[in-house]
Amino acid sequence: MTGVGEGTSRALLRRLATEQAGARIPSVVAAVVRGGEAVWFGGRGYVDGVEPTPDTQYRIGSITKSLVAVVVMRLRDEGLLNLLDPIAKHLPGLPAAGEVTIAQLLSHSGGLTAEPPTEWWERTPGVPADELMSGMGGDTMRHRPGRRFHYSNLGFGLLGELVARHRDMPWEQAVRAEVLEPLGMFSTTPRPRAPHAHGYAVHPWADVLLPEPEHDAGAMAPAGQMWSTASDLARFAAFVAGDVGGVLEPCTLAEMREPAVVEDGDAWTSGYGLGLQLTRERGRRLAGHTGSMPGFLATVWADPADSTGVLFLANTTTGVSRALVMDLLSILDEHEPRLPEPWVPAPTDTDLLELTGPWYWGPAAYVLRVLPGSGLSLTPVAGAGRASRFMPDGRGAWIGLDGYYAGETLRVVRGAHGVTHLDINTFVFTRQPYDAGAPIPGGVDPSGWR
Repeated sequence: MTGVGEGTSRALLRRLATEQAGARIPSVVAAVVRGGEAVWFGGRGYVDGVEPTPDTQYRIGSITKSLVAVVVMRLRDEGLLNLLDPIAKHLPGLPAAGEVTIAQLLSHSGGLTAEPPTEWWERTPGVPADELMSGMGGDTMRHRPGRRFHYSNLGFGLLGELVARHRDMPWEQAVRAEVLEPLGMFSTTPRPRAPHAHGYAVHPWADVLLPEPEHDAGAMAPAGQMWSTASDLARFAAFVAGDVGGVLEPCTLAEMREPAVVEDGDAWTSGYGLGLQLTRERGRRLAGHTGSMPGFLATVWADPADSTGVLFLANTTTGVSRALVMDLLSILDEHEPRLPEPWVPAPTDTDLLELTGPWYWGPAAYVLRVLPGSGLSLTPVAGAGRASRFMPDGRGAWIGLDGYYAGETLRVVRGAHGVTHLDINTFVFTRQPYDAGAPIPGGVDPSGWR
């Protein structure tokens, strides 16, 4: 599994080796993805006396949440639920938190307590879903729903039960049938299979290990049960970057990657979408998830902007630095920067060419360009202002994809002598600043410019 030069491979492996030795990690594997394929793999340390391979299993913890979220979004796309539905609509009889919406559970903005009303669920055998839900009392809510980001493992326990009831099968079977198998992730399982790493805690002041327990988490399993390999997580990184493999529509995946909440307010370096963690670091905007369970740490990030991904899996309770994955990406960028795709002409309808060029919203100058696929881009000439892209709606108009006009309709208005103006949700764009010949709301002073 290599698609980088010898020098790049050596630099990547050295960074991984430095992390393993310096942080005293029993074993760690990592991979870098580019263009939908794993281009580098590295492993350090030992699992049962041998070096780990791309097929060695590790527990991935909360990366499980992203797999569950994909199935929830498939249910939404099938019309079986609405993200604005309260969870009690699908889990009737829920004694508390029933008003929290599915979208809020997916984005950790529902205000639920972080942990379930059981013993420390990551280190003890789990309970059935009915028992978990019946134990949810008045202290289940910690914040007003929608007010803020508050990570909730309990919320994903509920989402796993939602999947199970809609699919009439255990949540993990639905994940396997609808996500893992279509993506070719055949080594991702709810319980370990050989060869797999064993979870350890490393003593803070001595070079000795303590085995960590591992149990079936029962109803909380959707929050962190899965085990996987570097090979499988590389495929998932490619998926998050945009290689959907028929599992989701590209627009649905893009919706999951949109920030729903941010963790650090003004800075906005970390946040959460719909089942995906988000981060902005070193000029990249990444989507993916981290994972932590007793004895294991994992992370997978993907950058849709250049179809790049990175991941690591380790069998230690603590110790792997956040910088590891970003350093691996930086090494790849430094040694083998990605070349831009060559520009090629794109056929465009003559009717669309007629729309290109300068337009004015009052006195503010904009330029309209045609995008590949017959889309339109409307951007302010000065650089600051309301920029949006639009795609045809199939009925002669365009729908905004992003920016201020996301979801709004752009209509081309024609008169006897051709196009007179653009109408974007009552805003009128004309070929001249405040064109007196166009229906400018409020009219134009008859004396004109002076």
